[in-house]
Amino acid sequence: MIKSPLNYIGGKYKLLPQILPLFPEHINTFVDLFAGGLNVSINVEAHHVICNDINHYVIELFEYFQHCTIDELLDNIHNVINEYELTKQNKAGYYALREEFNRTHSSLLLFLLVCYGFNHQFRFNNNGDFNNPFGNNRSSYNTNTEKNLRLFHEAIKDFEFRIGNFRHIDLEFMAPGDLLYADPPYLISCGSYNDGKRGFEGWNCNDDLALFEKLDYLNQRGVYFALSNVTKHKGEMNGTLIKWADNYNVHYVNADYSNSNYQATKSETVEVLITNY
Repeated sequence: MIKSPLNYIGGKYKLLPQILPLFPEHINTFVDLFAGGLNVSINVEAHHVICNDINHYVIELFEYFQHCTIDELLDNIHNVINEYELTKQNKAGYYALREEFNRTHSSLLLFLLVCYGFNHQFRFNNNGDFNNPFGNNRSSYNTNTEKNLRLFHEAIKDFEFRIGNFRHIDLEFMAPGDLLYADPPYLISCGSYNDGKRGFEGWNCNDDLALFEKLDYLNQRGVYFALSNVTKHKGEMNGTLIKWADNYNVHYVNADYSNSNYQATKSETVEVLITNY
């Protein structure tokens, strides 16, 4: 498995051995509707891959990666690390880098902010400024990150990227033999990607319903879909999701959130992959 160089909150890397075998064996076009750190997309075998996310910063970062050779990219990264003297302990260097990013919105600087930031979060305020604090003595750009980046850079070279709210992305081009994967924010759990306090939209019941409607429409046209979600979390049930899923196939995923600061333990959370095939 290839691992994204971004430790993106909500990423599915650890669940790939359970999720990927549930995908169709042959996929023409794969659409990742909530692409995040791309852990799913970079490990799917498909003729064409389209990745969409509402967070334009993360998509612009991937496009920046695409437009550089790997040698150019690594040189640029090490030049910035040296310029700002970035280490696990250099708080001043990190905050100087953050100030420069908020002035320039450079994708290269954003990548290193995520590498050295607290919990590697993509976190912005409502003014669009990156506001994640320093990951003191924990976060850094290291040899493992660089190894993952090399593999990631090769994997995304032919990807097509899009930016937008899932409600507005045009899926009319999708046909039988294609697969849409959706890993949206989960209604009954809360992370920094769906609390509505990071400069991007939150997630509510109406969003769930709009997504279900979009998936139903694909199903009517004979297009495959797979939806990651949770039906139970900390004793709360997503009844709307459970009722809607009665029309499809529900596969239970053994998730472990023991290292997460916003999720419950696996005994309290029921994660599923819902498919129409």
